Amino acid sequence: MEQTEFFNVAEVQLSYKPHFKAQERPQISTSQQAYKVLLNSWDISLINYLEQAKMILLNRNNRVLGIVNLSNGGSASTVMDTRVVFAIALKSTATSIILAHNHPSGNLKPSSDDIRITEKLKQAAKLLDIELHDHLIISDNGYLSMAEENYI
Repeated sequence: MEQTEFFNVAEVQLSYKPHFKAQERPQISTSQQAYKVLLNSWDISLINYLEQAKMILLNRNNRVLGIVNLSNGGSASTVMDTRVVFAIALKSTATSIILAHNHPSGNLKPSSDDIRITEKLKQAAKLLDIELHDHLIISDNGYLSMAEENYI
């Protein structure tokens, strides 16, 4: 193998560019505050039509670093890819996260898949020293906090 072939690899760049100072960002200490922040960023015209997943990235003081659209699904499911979730969390230097997805049916009870993926993400977060604060199931007229209901 020639020496030049060894160096034919892609360059990886990491960047995170916050647009606001930390003290100007919302601070989340309750599931109700998280729900309000999420609703403000949700496309309400789709909340009763398509299942979507989002994530709130938080710093050590629970200030919002950003909100990420993780996926858009169909009427009955969406995806929360573990690798994507934590690639984003690590890139933004988040120390904790709040996951959320909507149920277009309006039923806020977590499905067995919701419980399974939440546990999987909780275990992955633990390995990376990132805290999974909550996983909210939301609708346009309410929410369920999986942490408050002891699913986390």
